[in-house]
Amino acid sequence: MAGHSKFANIQHRKGGQDKKRAQAFTKIAREIQAAVKLGGPDPNANPRLFRAMAAGRAVNMPKDNIQRAIDKGGGAGAEQLDEIRYEGFGPGGIGVIVECLTDNKNRTAGEVRSAFSKHGGNLGESNSVSNAWRKVGEVRYALAVASEDAMLEAAIEAGADDCVVEGEHHVITCETNALGGVAQDAGQEVRRRRLGQIRMAHRHRNPDRRRWGRNADEAAHAIG
Repeated sequence: MAGHSKFANIQHRKGGQDKKRAQAFTKIAREIQAAVKLGGPDPNANPRLFRAMAAGRAVNMPKDNIQRAIDKGGGAGAEQLDEIRYEGFGPGGIGVIVECLTDNKNRTAGEVRSAFSKHGGNLGESNSVSNAWRKVGEVRYALAVASEDAMLEAAIEAGADDCVVEGEHHVITCETNALGGVAQDAGQEVRRRRLGQIRMAHRHRNPDRRRWGRNADEAAHAIG
């Protein structure tokens, strides 16, 4: 009985994980379809698609699923999805922006309004919150990847607007339509700089320096 119970628990847990994974894949596939419909199938020229594909890879979404979503988004039989933005205020006057992708505007409007009311907030007029903000592209690297100066130089070379340190990350910001190019170019530039240091380190006989070279090599490949 104990063995049966353990097996049942494993199956139940696996079933729950599979359900969550399927829901994540469906959500990302819809985002990919909408991105293709609005900006075309080239991720280098479509920052929204670039971001959606990156989100898919982050949850191990199969390449075939990603490609099918791209093909479906560009085809005549693509699902009709509308992008809607709601703006409002939560408790204490905190500004909230809600961006939705929906196949039913009326249902989504009711659900968003209900969520605001349930938590002590209220919907506002268009641009009541977003007028103080602008969308930017953002790329993050772990601090261990490069020094602050090296990362700043790489960001400048890639055409980014700014590069700052936040917590344990270098944070590069750029215009949204430049996100794909900046992410790729910054990664290549940082890797080139780190590999250049590795080649110099390998000429030394000091074993500590050789070990540093291998560690730098691993860090460079991590962002490749």
